Amino acid sequence: MNQHSQNMTHWAERVDLAAAFRWTARLNMHEAVANHFSLAINDEGTKFLMNPNQMHFSRIKASDLIVVDANDPETLKGPNAPDPTAWGLHGGIHRLVPHARCAMHVHSIFATVLASLKDSRLPPIDQNCCTFFNRYVIDEGYGGLAFESEGERCAALFTDPKKRVMIMGNHGVLIIGETVAETFNRMFYFERAAETYIRALQTGMALRVLPDEIAEKTAQELESYPEQDLRHLAELKALLDAEGSNYAT
Repeated sequence: MNQHSQNMTHWAERVDLAAAFRWTARLNMHEAVANHFSLAINDEGTKFLMNPNQMHFSRIKASDLIVVDANDPETLKGPNAPDPTAWGLHGGIHRLVPHARCAMHVHSIFATVLASLKDSRLPPIDQNCCTFFNRYVIDEGYGGLAFESEGERCAALFTDPKKRVMIMGNHGVLIIGETVAETFNRMFYFERAAETYIRALQTGMALRVLPDEIAEKTAQELESYPEQDLRHLAELKALLDAEGSNYAT
């Protein structure tokens, strides 16, 4: 039995995740052979798909994704063992945050610049920034590489289900969601929002910050906007398909 037929039960999810890796590399939001995306495939959320250890985002195919069990430390042994920091961060998230079916962690440039500021808040200065109004948590306690204890510490910060972005101080960003489409869309727009804010700061001019009530109204309107995340990912897959990409193999 080849790998494709073995993995058919979660093939659509694998294809979505592979497309997200490819497009993240295309946007230069990747970290070469580091950083990880994961997607839960059992009801408890503890068994999940993830990129193999040290494979570049731009090469990842649906059939390359490994299955990791967050409750089985033996996962760290053997030829298909995940990166230990991926096990630490994503294992912690999938064990301890039930609503985090998908988790995407990157060190994308503008989100990481934001995470490097003493004040890492993202003020509502445009529509994209409003998307995240009162919907992120800031980790102020970076403790080194994301081995198991660091992963559990980060997971414990996701206490409010409304907050699905973690600005990881001195580190990067961690996005959670229900699906690949939802999570990728959120990651994409968070990076756009962070870029707008950082570039606005670079002008040295005063910022035009929206009132809280308008920021919240806009965030709610965007949350209820129909199928934007699904259409976004579908278009990216269509573009990859048109190029003859092998991501879905």
